Amino acid sequence: DIAPDRIAEALAHVEQSMARQVSRGIINQADMDGALKRIRPVEGLEAIGKADLAIEAATENEEIKKEIFKALRPHLSATALLASNTSSISITRLASSTDRPERFIGLHFMNPVPRMNLVEIIRGIATDAKTYEIAVAFAKSLGKTTANAEDFPAFIVNRILVPMINEAIYTLYEGVGTVDAIDTAMKLGANHPMGPLELGDFIGLDTVLSIMNVLYDGLADSKYRPCPLLVKYVEAGWLGRKAGRGFYDYRGEHPVPTR
Repeated sequence: DIAPDRIAEALAHVEQSMARQVSRGIINQADMDGALKRIRPVEGLEAIGKADLAIEAATENEEIKKEIFKALRPHLSATALLASNTSSISITRLASSTDRPERFIGLHFMNPVPRMNLVEIIRGIATDAKTYEIAVAFAKSLGKTTANAEDFPAFIVNRILVPMINEAIYTLYEGVGTVDAIDTAMKLGANHPMGPLELGDFIGLDTVLSIMNVLYDGLADSKYRPCPLLVKYVEAGWLGRKAGRGFYDYRGEHPVPTR
């Protein structure tokens, strides 16, 4: 992150998350202590450039991602691999902005990463076989399952998932059901662990809108048109959990539907 104070926040968040895992018996204290020791916070790209693999995980904005790779370039060794955690943007385009498209790949970790087992692996046109093999081995070394996706807008998971969230917002927009009714219907009627509007708030409505725009622009199909209500919520700054309000208001003791 570009803000140094976010480093302390991130480390505190990781520690709190792992402490919960220890309390639930998922990992032991030695695992937690060892993991925390392996995290080395730095305030410049020089140290990151010394890594064998650098993974960019910035906000879902293509120009920001390209700027990060450009800034990282002088610090990379000749053999270093680059990866993006993008959930929708073309790996081929991102790779073309670097000096090593053959050593560039998409590693899309599902959120929340500690609980989700999947990593989508996306090869750009120029990605070579060795880079792909290393990426798969790396993901598996973390205990993850990999799924190979072709380099089309939003890949596999978000190509299916985010239009479902957008359709749920259309269902709300058109008055077919309330926030509570839509989420309850999908949880109990389709056995989803989280309703689509609640899930949109969890992902971040700005991210949902960004992915829908990538799909709409990249595939030129009207079925991917972002719902106007989604656009309005993002314009209002009601981005979901991280903003305190989205389709639910999170500022009280319990989330309350906003519509």
